Amino acid sequence: MTYRILFVCLGNICRSPAAEGVFRARTPHHTTDSAGTSGWHIGDPPYGPMQAAARARDFDLSDLRARQFVADDFDRFDLIIGMDAENIVNIEALRPSGSETPVHLLTDFAPHTGADHVPDPYYTRDFDGALDLIEAAVEGLERHLQA
Repeated sequence: MTYRILFVCLGNICRSPAAEGVFRARTPHHTTDSAGTSGWHIGDPPYGPMQAAARARDFDLSDLRARQFVADDFDRFDLIIGMDAENIVNIEALRPSGSETPVHLLTDFAPHTGADHVPDPYYTRDFDGALDLIEAAVEGLERHLQA
């Protein structure tokens, strides 16, 4: 089965494009996108240091551009994945009445890490640590989708 999956963070320049890039590289048959709950970076490419960290792991994010999450995304995707609890609150605030599209934290798919969110490397500067967690969670997401 092919899924349509949306990855969401705050600005759509670090975590969600990295998650999209990792997931699409590993499972290119699924449809992916990423978005931010804010509109600060609409049209911008992923943040340079995140692109460099991803490129060092052979993940290319250069074609991605930031966009803002909208209520119509609940109809366009089979699964919406946020990077932290605040993202989930902001996503759910736009949920249309009657929508049953599942929304999860990315870290829900990597319970073995003990993480309850993907820290924002724009602020922490730990791009490799964020990618380690994203890769672990994407592996778990793959297993979840195959079950």
